[in-house]
Amino acid sequence: MKLPPNRFKAALREGCHQLGIWNTIGGNTVPEFLGGAGFDWVLIDCEHAAIETVEVLPALQAVAANPDVSALVRPAANDPVLFKRLLDMGAQTLLVPYVQSRDEAEAAVSAMRYGPRGMRGMAGMTRATRYGKVENYFTTAEQELCLILQIETLAGLEALEEIATTDGVDAIFFGPADLSASMGLPGQMRHPDVVAAIEDGLARLAALDVPGGLMALDPEEAKHFMGKGSRFTAVGVDLVLLAEAVAALRARF
Repeated sequence: MKLPPNRFKAALREGCHQLGIWNTIGGNTVPEFLGGAGFDWVLIDCEHAAIETVEVLPALQAVAANPDVSALVRPAANDPVLFKRLLDMGAQTLLVPYVQSRDEAEAAVSAMRYGPRGMRGMAGMTRATRYGKVENYFTTAEQELCLILQIETLAGLEALEEIATTDGVDAIFFGPADLSASMGLPGQMRHPDVVAAIEDGLARLAALDVPGGLMALDPEEAKHFMGKGSRFTAVGVDLVLLAEAVAALRARF
């Protein structure tokens, strides 16, 4: 069989905006539900959610029940061991947190690639190879893998061009929350200085023709950043939506 295409990566290349939602609730039921909710992508979060690496496999399988949506995975850290496991499970797109330099970007790229171009460990009987059925997986896998690096500090912003133009980096994702802390404004994601820094980052990426994205849970804020060039925007988090719905229901009574 042929290597499964990465629809998310293809859409980035075509310049199409992609709307996303965050999965922080473990298990396979919520990812399956989110996968069928009409979004372009679902992010399975292993950094700030109680989702361990081993739980990603059933989540990927659940999202895959909906062929029109792409699954992204955020590992807990820029760690080649975590990358190796997630890629073998069939993750095609990784969003790597807290990248601050070209060296860190190059380390992430290396962990995505087999030798001699990188250091990803080789294993044949994995979901990524469809259990040995994908033809020439080891020489073609890189074509359909997508690497997104998350910029969430002032140091990362300062090195944005170096990070974004690292060979093997497909896109950049801004983290407003940690960026606000790095700017001395912890928790003030809507502060004018934080907003301006992200707008500037999106403009700098556009000049490089590198896709940029972010999370914005307020609809008007999301539309604002989409107008400023965000090419893939997360507009909801499962646990946040649940909390809001529960609070609204309780308020009615």
